[in-house]
Amino acid sequence: MKVKDLLALYDEKKERYGKNAYKHISDLFIEAKEIHKRDFKGKDHEQSWRSFKGKNYEKIIEYILIDEIHSLGLEIVNGNHLERTINLSDVLDNVKRNLLVNFGEYGYHLPDVDLIIYNPKNSDVIAVVSAKVTLRERVAQTGYWKIKLSVCNKTKNVKVYLITLDEDNVFKDAKPAKKGRAIAEVDSDGTYLMTKEKFAISKKIKSFEYFINDLKKIIK
Repeated sequence: MKVKDLLALYDEKKERYGKNAYKHISDLFIEAKEIHKRDFKGKDHEQSWRSFKGKNYEKIIEYILIDEIHSLGLEIVNGNHLERTINLSDVLDNVKRNLLVNFGEYGYHLPDVDLIIYNPKNSDVIAVVSAKVTLRERVAQTGYWKIKLSVCNKTKNVKVYLITLDEDNVFKDAKPAKKGRAIAEVDSDGTYLMTKEKFAISKKIKSFEYFINDLKKIIK
């Protein structure tokens, strides 16, 4: 199974559910897992599937967001592309420089984020996004990079967002809050859930449908 097959499944969901298609991404992955298993040739399918799911979840998010991002005059790029590509365009090279975190004598390093939203006119980084299927997948890492970015003049205005399927229901209840929710509430600029399950909404914890509107507010 390839990412194009995954995106085709999303298009089917969008045709059926319209703007609420994002609530059915978990169902999409259930369907995709069967296709992936059918095509799998190795020994440990579960491990292979977890890797495939985690890696391609961010690509689904990018696919959903890209037209809206462009309509705002912004661009979006995968964090791995900035990290691993040697010959970046001038614009992306400047984006990379504008996102580097200073570790003193240990040099400058990019934060571990999945998607980067930037202004192509001046290479300013507007926001970074961590895409997590479950909050077991290093939610504390998101909080860590928010803190590191906030203490540097060049990166202090970069918003740090989390988008998750929340398949382990970390966000279901606000009080008492589970550790993952507590970290997201305090150490992120916003967390957006792609789920049809009910959960406690707050100023920081919302459904994915609010992401673009919140992004519009910070670029005004």
